[in-house]
Amino acid sequence: MNAKAALPGTALAALLLLGGCEKAPEPAPVTTSRPMAIDTPPPVYPAELACDGTGGQVVLMLTIGVEGKPTEARMLQSSRIPALDAAAQEAVRNWRFEPAKVNEKPVPAKINVPITFSPPKVRPAECFVLDEKKRKDKL
Repeated sequence: MNAKAALPGTALAALLLLGGCEKAPEPAPVTTSRPMAIDTPPPVYPAELACDGTGGQVVLMLTIGVEGKPTEARMLQSSRIPALDAAAQEAVRNWRFEPAKVNEKPVPAKINVPITFSPPKVRPAECFVLDEKKRKDKL
């Protein structure tokens, strides 16, 4: 076989091999965002506990759905005071978030939320009514 006859076949083979070496296009970058609070009012502090100066902290793991509403609230840490734990869980049911997103598409996400109940520095006026009721109940 002479060199001139082999050249076109060799050139074709080289082109085919080089064609397979081209880089695939880079995949689009993945952009993500975490849930962002929109409306997270504080929980209702049980009056008897606020008046008694009882506080505590509850830590909840919330699953925020694609519509920005909590779909699950799991207790990670109890305050060891059932009324505070219940108040925290009740409050988060009504919270609203901008949902997490992956490439601008809403996706469910989990977040940990600490909720701290600190007794008020000034005793609420309703405490005097509760004190009077307790006093009458003892009589």
